[in-house]
Amino acid sequence: MTRSQFSSFTEFRDAFRSKVTEWSSYAGKLQPLQKEAAEKDTPDYSLETAVVYNRALDDITPQDDIQLIVIGDNPGKDEQLAENNRYLVGQSGKIAEGFFRRNQVLGIDFRKNVIILNKTPVHTAKTNHLHSLQKADKDIAQLILDSQLWMAEHTALLHQKLASHHAKNDSVIPAQTQLWLVGYAELKGNGIFLPYRDELRRAYGHKKTWERVFVYQHFSMNRFSIDLRQFRDGHENMTLSEALEQLGHMHRDEIFGK
Repeated sequence: MTRSQFSSFTEFRDAFRSKVTEWSSYAGKLQPLQKEAAEKDTPDYSLETAVVYNRALDDITPQDDIQLIVIGDNPGKDEQLAENNRYLVGQSGKIAEGFFRRNQVLGIDFRKNVIILNKTPVHTAKTNHLHSLQKADKDIAQLILDSQLWMAEHTALLHQKLASHHAKNDSVIPAQTQLWLVGYAELKGNGIFLPYRDELRRAYGHKKTWERVFVYQHFSMNRFSIDLRQFRDGHENMTLSEALEQLGHMHRDEIFGK
């Protein structure tokens, strides 16, 4: 990263860490609701972190070449463990890591060239449990809303700053940093992440960086790769990068409109 890019990143990282500390004041209300929601369809697990900051952000240095921002849904069972407190470290993360390892033509190491964020840092064992939390307590419903709006606005701003940098003559040089929204079931219909969707779109406005935003199926249960493979079956002449771009824009238009 350039000096200005790393400065923008650290500003975001420090503000995010501070917000998670603030939101964690709701842990006393959150944890009983998180446990109750999980009891319905999830084997018992150790609930350790109600609102999860991604500690992998602390490992990023100015020497890192950040090519991609990946936005998951919210921290799950593995992510919230105190020994982790890192995003996409469970089965979905392993699938994502494997995808990039198998497709080295993309030139992306999932653990070195990617910033991983979520639509909210509020933990649930399954994403749809957020609906139960939202219905159970008005303060928690407000927390889920506020965290989505903050994450959407500040992630969009971070992407815009990483997606371009200034040369020595102060001209702006476009960079290749992309933003991938993975998992869009809750971005449509009555989904929990509609506020995130709408705030993200507002935050980009008419800026050209919006063209570097892509939407895909989630990595979980291999849905990302299955969807990509099905798309490529009808577009055999495309390179992998071309297929990813067209598929990501197709889903983006489905969720956000053209």
